Amino acid sequence: MNEQKTYTLHAEARTEVKRAVKKLRAAGLVPAVLYGHQTTPALLQMKKAEYLKVADEAGTAGLIDLVIGEAKPVKVLLHEPQFHPVNGAPIHADFYKVRMDTKIKTEIPLEFIGTSEAVEQLGGSLVTNRDNIEVECLPADLISKLEVDVTSLKTFENSITVADLKVPEKITVLTDKDEVVALVEPPRSEEELLELEQPTAAEEEKEALEKMEAEAEAGKGEEAAEGEATEETPPQEEKKEENK
Repeated sequence: MNEQKTYTLHAEARTEVKRAVKKLRAAGLVPAVLYGHQTTPALLQMKKAEYLKVADEAGTAGLIDLVIGEAKPVKVLLHEPQFHPVNGAPIHADFYKVRMDTKIKTEIPLEFIGTSEAVEQLGGSLVTNRDNIEVECLPADLISKLEVDVTSLKTFENSITVADLKVPEKITVLTDKDEVVALVEPPRSEEELLELEQPTAAEEEKEALEKMEAEAEAGKGEEAAEGEATEETPPQEEKKEENK
């Protein structure tokens, strides 16, 4: 079910910048920035555990009540959260302050639910072509995600387009309505699987080039060795020099 929900996140002002924010992360805090229309950018910090919970549930489309210190909540959206590429720990977060009376353009994530008969009974593979759709609406009408039920995919001829999505009336979809969101591909035949196992012409050409390059390098090495040998003084010449 697609729900319209507001999430609450607490934050405090921060003074640490640049390299000093490493100390914040080590202390279990996440550095962040608040900005928006007619808003002076503010440096913030928040508890990692609370931030991760809200970020996971709200995503980048859920409306968040950001409480800074003892001030009144500010309506914001999470923008481009950054995570460590190795351990996945949160590195930084941007929060965009919205005006509740002004429509915004954003993306709503798609969550695929249900079971497809074409997958379960016919052995097909579910293919999802999009993981979000672009929309326009008032901040209060935003939803954090849009569920897509794939039970309608009973055969390989069935598909789900953007037009088939159950979007609340107050949300305008900007993505092309004819674009396919999900479908089921039939299982590959034995012949197709064998073809996939065979090296392609491009792979064969690459292997041939690599072999030629290796042989050329080996040839250069032999020529260099021969050159070094010819540069040495022949034994006969050495004897002549000694007899002089």
